[in-house]
Amino acid sequence: MARGSHREAKSAPSQRALRAGELVRHAVAEILSRGEVHDPVIQGHMITVPEVRMSPDLRLATVYVIPLGGRDEKEVLAALDRNKKYLRGEVARRVNLKFAPDIRFRLDERFDEAERIEKLLRTPAVRRDLHDREDGDD
Repeated sequence: MARGSHREAKSAPSQRALRAGELVRHAVAEILSRGEVHDPVIQGHMITVPEVRMSPDLRLATVYVIPLGGRDEKEVLAALDRNKKYLRGEVARRVNLKFAPDIRFRLDERFDEAERIEKLLRTPAVRRDLHDREDGDD
């Protein structure tokens, strides 16, 4: 391996981190879907876990969540933070890792960002520019 190429590889998560993130995602999603967290806010919401990103040393798991319908996002995040110790213990029990990762919760804003881009693409100025480009290609 040439010098310097090792630095480029660090920008993308390793296979190990991706696999561990997926295992943690499944564990957290299962815990939440079965109602194992005894918190009225969490029990009153359907919570989707679309992604978990692991740190390279697998000691930190960033869990991205979306409450169904996008309602009460701050309350749901606060409830998850209140119960993170319990969730960490359950993840440690279900996922065979050397260390139980610390867990932090973040809102997954990919869908909001995609909607914002879609709205931009539908604006008259962008449509005109795209239409002009298509006419110029002929």
